[in-house]
Order: sequence, then structure tokens, then C-alpha cells
Amino acid sequence: MNKFGKLFLFFFIAVSITQCARKSSPTGGLKDTLPPVMINASPKINTIFFDKEKITITFDEFIKLNDLSKQLIISPPMEPNQYKIKPQGTVSKKIQIQLLDSLAESTTYTFNFGESIVDNNEGNILPFFRYALSTGSIIDSLEIRGKITDAYERITETYTSIQLYPIDSTHNDSTIFLKKPFYATSTLDSVIYNFKNLRPDTYQIIAIKDVAGNYLFDQNVDKIGFLENPITLPGDSIVNFRIFKEITNLFWASPFFINTNQIGFGYFGQADIDAIEVKSIVPRNFRYIINKNRKTDTLNFWFKGDKMDSLKFAIKEKDTTRLFNVKFRKELRDSLQITPLTKSSMGLVDSFKIESNLPLVKINLDLINIKGLDSLSVPFKASLDKNYDRLSLFYDWLPNDNYKIELLPNALIDFWGNTHDTLRFRTETKSVTDYGNIFLQIIRDDHDPFILELVNLEGETLRHFDVSNELDFYEFRYLEPGNYLFRYIKDKNGNKKWDTGNYLKKLKPEMVFYSPDTIELRANWEINQQLKIPSTAFDNFSVPDSMGIDIKKQIPQVIDSLEISN
Repeated sequence: MNKFGKLFLFFFIAVSITQCARKSSPTGGLKDTLPPVMINASPKINTIFFDKEKITITFDEFIKLNDLSKQLIISPPMEPNQYKIKPQGTVSKKIQIQLLDSLAESTTYTFNFGESIVDNNEGNILPFFRYALSTGSIIDSLEIRGKITDAYERITETYTSIQLYPIDSTHNDSTIFLKKPFYATSTLDSVIYNFKNLRPDTYQIIAIKDVAGNYLFDQNVDKIGFLENPITLPGDSIVNFRIFKEITNLFWASPFFINTNQIGFGYFGQADIDAIEVKSIVPRNFRYIINKNRKTDTLNFWFKGDKMDSLKFAIKEKDTTRLFNVKFRKELRDSLQITPLTKSSMGLVDSFKIESNLPLVKINLDLINIKGLDSLSVPFKASLDKNYDRLSLFYDWLPNDNYKIELLPNALIDFWGNTHDTLRFRTETKSVTDYGNIFLQIIRDDHDPFILELVNLEGETLRHFDVSNELDFYEFRYLEPGNYLFRYIKDKNGNKKWDTGNYLKKLKPEMVFYSPDTIELRANWEINQQLKIPSTAFDNFSVPDSMGIDIKKQIPQVIDSLEISN
């Protein structure tokens, strides 16, 4: 080897040694995306003749338990003082379940951890990990699964509890109010449930939105779904529910003094004005009127007449009558205030609405004047709300117009004969091209009564029909651009409102259907739509794709069949 070759070899070796000795940071590798893996359970999962006081479950990495109180479902249910689970608030490779009370004989228990088990480093979830044991000779293996759907709302809430009660000599319709179920599971953060490890038997099955988390049906807050008849296992394996909120049983709070001419009656449930009866001996000129507070569950009892120190009332509640005495203080009555509910811009088929803080009893239309851009008075109609606090003014409003509404003194008279000063309001309408139209063809197999509602994405009713026509074709004209849905209610009893169900009376709520796709309406567009109503299946109806075309210029007409709520 020549001299140049030796020098090159020496240089190459020196550089290699230097590079090998240089410090560098590790690259870290791929991110861990795998959930924890159970490597041991003591006693083993599905152990029979279980007689231990502690269960230890070991994983291949450190884990923590998130939101355990909400995620963990134990079936049959156990009281919190009957067990302890670790870790809580710390990390560990083991879950320990300590049993502080004896278990029922010949029973399969399951501990469903939902999505509470996550690895400590990356937060990877081990979904629906389940530990089962039996105090008897077999592990029960029957299953029930199904779907929960809200009977009225478009979107069903998650975390619904499904509960099973064996049908025995002690079971009756009141059991779900008083006794915890033998088996329980939950949809957790979905609307699907899967009951496992059930034994053969005949059961009552219910679904409840268990607000208090006590496994009991609290009628005043919980939604419920039920079957008319018990189920039998093996046999019934798929059970779906429509859950609904019952009308809360009516309870009255003690009436309370508000001011010289007003008493409040708080209530829970659906108020009944006829339940209130005046028991005092009152002056000959005593009069009263009752309306509902729009912000709270309170009835306002307004009264007038000669001065009194107190009033006695009898209030009917269920099968009893409660007596109350309300003493008066020196509190002046509010003065009459009239405010517009309609914004500065209004729709072509809307009414102009005015609200009063005190009940109105007389409207003088001759003292109300509406003028358009041409300063000519226009003919209008008026309607006073049944709650005595809102007045609606109706007119075939023209597009691109400005309206002045004037109410002279004595146009509105309150319960005490008081009126207001001269009131002036302004509002305007938009061009026809600022609105859109939706034309709907309903396809159905029956001609039963129904309620058809156009709603926004929050479920607020914007327009509705409750009278059918021969073609089942309905027009929704002059709508603001936005996103809409249709809600179709099968009005079984024809009372023009949705009726909820009742568990004890075994009444199911009336069926409600929503169009599955959002209707995106733009200004100056017409949308033609079909809505197919299924005869039996709950969620097999569809809405074809919509087609938008320009609206032809036309003078707006108020739709005759459109009902505006008073």
C-alpha cells in the first residue's frame, strides 16, 4: 500500500471513531396507539362458585380509571358501600375490586367498565372491558340488545339505563318506583345497549334516562321507555325503546304574596287553573283573573276590589284539598308596560306581536292604526292571546315596505281599567327575493289526523299544518334562508297536539318522524320535497334530493291553511 493509501485509511478510521463517540438524542420510535391489554385476572374471568373478597386484574402497562362513577355498570346493581375499586386518582398496572358485602347465591355478576380504563401515557382507551363471575355453578350467557330512540326529540341523548326485573310474586307496576332492578346496563355514550350474562327467566324490561343514577324511575325528571308485556329468555333477543317524558304529576307549592293585586302559585307538572278556589268571604266587587308566568312555573292570580288583609285558598291536589292563607303587605302594583316582540324586520306571513306585563282585557281596534310607505292606513285583524298578555296584529304585509303601528290611549285596557300613553312602533319587510319557498309532498298509506311542522335545527316550530288536503301537498312560502327539518306527528286522537305516554296507564306516546336530511334553503330559491311516512317501521322514511330554482316574481299572499298560534 502506498503512502497516500495509508493516509486515506487512517483518516477514514479516525472519522468513524469520532462519529461513533458523538452523543445524539434518541428518535423515540412510533407513537403507542394500542389500548392496555389484560395479562392476568385473579380469580379468572367467568369464575364459578366465586367466594373471594377481592378481585385483581393486571394489565401490561400502567392504567388509570377515568369517570368511573359514570362509566362503571355493575349488574345486578350494588350499593357504593358494598365495594371499593382501585386505583382512583392514581395510576397502577392493577385494578383491585374489594367486595365489602356478601353476594347473592347462584347469581352471575358483571362489572362493565365502559370506557373508563385508559393507559397512562397516551390515553388509549380499552373499551367496554367486562369482568364476570358466578356464585353458582354456571355463568349465565343469554343476551339482549337494542337501540334507544327519543320519542319526540330528533337527537337521542346518550347514557340511558336499561333495567330488568324478574317477574315473581312480589313484582307489580310500582316496582320500578320502589325497587332496584336485578340486572342493569347502560348505553354509555351511545344509543345502543347490549345486555350480557343473563339467566333464563321472564322479565319486565324498561329503559330510563336515570337522572339521579339511583336505578329507580323518578317520574318528575326521568324519561322512560317500556314494553306492554314481559319478555322471556331465551327467546327475546332484540328489544328497542322509544323513551319519553311523562306529564309530571301536579304538585302545588305554597302560594306567595307578590304585590297589592297579585299572588303567585308555584307548581310542578301541568298547571290546572280550576284547582284554585277562593275560600275567603270577599267584597261584592271582588274580581280575579289567572294567567301563566312565561318564565317560571308559576300561575299569576290577579285580583281587584275593596281592600283586604288576606285571602284564603283551597287547592285541589290528587285526591286531597290543601288550604292556604296568604297575608298581604304594602306593595304597589306594577304600572302597565307595553313592549313589541316583533323585531325591526318581520316576515311576510308573520304577525306583529305586542306583549304586556299586566293582563289585558279589552282591545279597541279603532284606536290602533297601521300605515305603510304610502301613509295610507291598512286593514288588519287582531287576536288577544289566551294568556291575556300578548296581542297579534295580522295583515297581508307587502314586500319592501315600512310600517308604522300606532296605539292611542285606551287602545289596550288592563284588568284594572288602566291604559297607556300613545305608543308608536316601526317594522319593515324584505323583498320577495330575500326569501325562499319549500313545497312538500307527503307520501303515506293512511289518511289519519296528523301535525306537520317545519322546524329549525333546535326543534323550534316555525310553521305548521294540522288539517290535511286531498293532495297531501303543502306550501311553506316566504321563509328566511336557513336550515330546516320537517317533523310529522301522528295525531292519533286528533287533538292537534303531541301526546306523551304514561307508564302506569300503559300508554305509548304518539309517533313522531323527522326528515332525515337537513334542508338548506337559500334566498330566492324554491325547494320541492317529498316526505315518505312509514306505516310500521320507525326509521325507514326518506327525503329525496332537493332541487333549487329561481322564484318567479309575485305579490305575496298569506297562506290560507297556515295556522298562526294565538
